[in-house]
Amino acid sequence: MLEELCIGGNGETRVNLNPRMANRHGLIAGATGTGKTVTLQVLAETFSRIGVPVFMADVKGDLSGLAQAGSANDKIQSRLETIGLSGFSGQPNPIVFWDLFGKLGHPVRTTISEVGPLILSNLLELNDTQTGVLYSTFDFADDNGFLLLDLKDLRAMLNWMGENRKSLSSEYGNISGASIGAIQRQLLVLEAQGAEHFFGEPALRLDDLMITDFSGRGVISVLDVTEVMTQSPRLYSTFLLWLLAELFEQLPEVGDVDKPKLVLFFDEAHLLFDRAPRALLDKIENVVRLIRSKGVGVYFITQSPLDIPMDVLGQLGMRIQHALRAFTPRDKKAVRTVAETFRPNPALDTESVITELGTGEALVSVLDDKGSPTPVERILIRPPESRIGPLSSEERTAVLQRSPLKGRYDQTLDRESAYERLQQHAQDTARQEMAKKAETGQSGRRSNRQSVTEAMVKSAARSVGSQIGRQIVRGILGSLLGGR
Repeated sequence: MLEELCIGGNGETRVNLNPRMANRHGLIAGATGTGKTVTLQVLAETFSRIGVPVFMADVKGDLSGLAQAGSANDKIQSRLETIGLSGFSGQPNPIVFWDLFGKLGHPVRTTISEVGPLILSNLLELNDTQTGVLYSTFDFADDNGFLLLDLKDLRAMLNWMGENRKSLSSEYGNISGASIGAIQRQLLVLEAQGAEHFFGEPALRLDDLMITDFSGRGVISVLDVTEVMTQSPRLYSTFLLWLLAELFEQLPEVGDVDKPKLVLFFDEAHLLFDRAPRALLDKIENVVRLIRSKGVGVYFITQSPLDIPMDVLGQLGMRIQHALRAFTPRDKKAVRTVAETFRPNPALDTESVITELGTGEALVSVLDDKGSPTPVERILIRPPESRIGPLSSEERTAVLQRSPLKGRYDQTLDRESAYERLQQHAQDTARQEMAKKAETGQSGRRSNRQSVTEAMVKSAARSVGSQIGRQIVRGILGSLLGGR
């Protein structure tokens, strides 16, 4: 076995992971093909080996190899000799596979109610007016005890809000019919992208992301997002935001710890911040700053550090910078800016080295025991002891079959929510009206005046009729950034 905490070295210097500082977050950056995925793999198995559970998103489908032992070859042996390491022993890691679409791992779901209007409006790319209408819809649902668990629930409520917007304006503000229509259209787009798989139950238990195996190694949770990234990248970022906020809300304060309770790796990190409104960015920055006190470390993976807002970037203690390319004036400016973020090393011209690094090489700075950044070092990342590259479909199936969570999330549940309640109200009211007519013999025109309940029932009935044949799963996962 390689030395437990070694990230890499250059023959003269080794850079080791400091577990006590690992909850102060980190960054892995570099151009495509420079070795970020292998670095991510090395860090994941290093944390696992010291008993820290890991959650990571698999964007390209390459990280499933963590579940199988790697094998040595001449290239690996040469790198080990250069670094000054010995004792390579291929070994697998304890893995649980997850999938937002439920195809390549255990399903992961949340609900409309618990995601909340701020994150949902970002997912739907709504403007300020439309976002305000969405907030009003959530407020009305909360005030009247209607759970919005899935897209169908939200459509029914939006439909009723639109038809009764005049009577609601004094309490819930102006509700534009055009905004209602725009939101409904965006919901259809979201459903076409597969979002119905994301809203459902049984709920993910956060404890299931924080488990160890029988030997005390941290279990690595690998979320496959290869399909999600092609269909709806914003759905992927929405899940990551929920996870970050939910951990912050639920976990107790632990202060300084010998090692993190959980480490998160967020690949394609720029998606968390692209086109996000200022209110959402402020919440993300606040959560990243404070979640370290819960014993959670967050590591962002992206092509350029400049993809990360400066307020967040300043909170990332560990820096692993693979090669950047400088073909244009803008690229050169980015390289210069990145070089300035490292603590200088008199032996290195950091700005020049960034563009010269080979595959698997990196500039690295970690935090020392006092929490100060170490001078930047140019190193080779050590080889992982698990397989580099994906599992076969048969191997993945075998891992799923022996998962400690087998059977817990695989069957969807369907409980009563706003849709069912409104549907039942519509049926009950229809029966009451028929009975009343039969009793009085009245068949003439009834009053045009409607109670609020009658209006809601009729609107719900129309919404119900329009949704026949749609497959909907529903559930609850917890609140997102104060979304309630």
